[in-house]
Amino acid sequence: MNIAIITGSAGLIGSEAVSFFSEKFDLIVGIDNNFRARFFGEEASVEWNRKRIEESTPNYKHYHIDIRDKEAVNNLFAEYGNDIKLIVHTAAQPSHDWAANDPILDFTVNANGTLNLLEATRQNCEKAVFIFTSTNKVYGDNPNFLPLEELETRWEVAESHAYYENGIDETMSIDDTKHSLFGASKVAADVLVQEYGKYFGMNTGVFRGGCLTGPNHSGTQLHGFLAYLMKCAIIGDHYTVFGYKGKQVRDNIHSWDLVNMFWHFYQNPRQGEAYNAGGGRHSNCSMQEAIAICETVSGNKMNYTYSETNRIGDHMWWISDVSKFKNHFPDWNWKYDLNDILEQIHTSMSKRLINA
Repeated sequence: MNIAIITGSAGLIGSEAVSFFSEKFDLIVGIDNNFRARFFGEEASVEWNRKRIEESTPNYKHYHIDIRDKEAVNNLFAEYGNDIKLIVHTAAQPSHDWAANDPILDFTVNANGTLNLLEATRQNCEKAVFIFTSTNKVYGDNPNFLPLEELETRWEVAESHAYYENGIDETMSIDDTKHSLFGASKVAADVLVQEYGKYFGMNTGVFRGGCLTGPNHSGTQLHGFLAYLMKCAIIGDHYTVFGYKGKQVRDNIHSWDLVNMFWHFYQNPRQGEAYNAGGGRHSNCSMQEAIAICETVSGNKMNYTYSETNRIGDHMWWISDVSKFKNHFPDWNWKYDLNDILEQIHTSMSKRLINA
């Protein structure tokens, strides 16, 4: 039997991975304890998504496990043993801002939880492929020291620095930079995943996401930029733009495109490799540009205000250079662009709001 274990299985990337890999594996084992509701409140609960997955995926089995619980995690892995061929680890405390509220909880979920999963993999199914969803926050605020030019609706890297024409690649330093506590806990997990690959010879891959998004995102103010922005556009809730004149840039990758990256890596894995994973030049926008598109798609004028205070350590400009991944896996490419993403989020969010 071929089994895939997916942590955070009711979240955005986890649920996309469940759907994607359910057609490729005999059994999908999902781990999710709905901590997202604890982090961000009931509006961020993923229970609706868990129920959707269980109803639509016959070969899915759900476990309500806290990844900080070493014994529970190891017992689960021991139950399935060498039948486990793939682990997709997406469970996390995902908010840049929230981490400062409870640094210990943030670190134990993001770092200790990842270590528990890595060690359970090594002890029970060491030949399995282990995929970790990291973040571009491992680079801290180093991107803000790039030479940026102010354009009408966005910041953009100066033309004189052609090296960054395709975005930021994996050679950017993760040292001597303000990460946020969330970024620090993800750095710890990121390096652990690399080390289990390079030191123990395990098949581990790190994917440093830009803005991960898609129609099944339970977006809130503190996490889930595009989904929460569209929700505000639909229902008229107030939205606050924090700093940088609303010209801060993010690249946006559809959850399906990211999971498809995982699939390519699984078929030809490497040991301890790290990749930047985002929408690149194919799919990106500034906050101002995102608001304009949300207004067009929803047909509503957005209710938002601007605050001069930017989020601590926030990026002014982030576009992922995915050249390394595309060189390693040349058959991969994006399927969805920014307009596709926002149209899908609008359709999905409208249905959920009607049924709420």
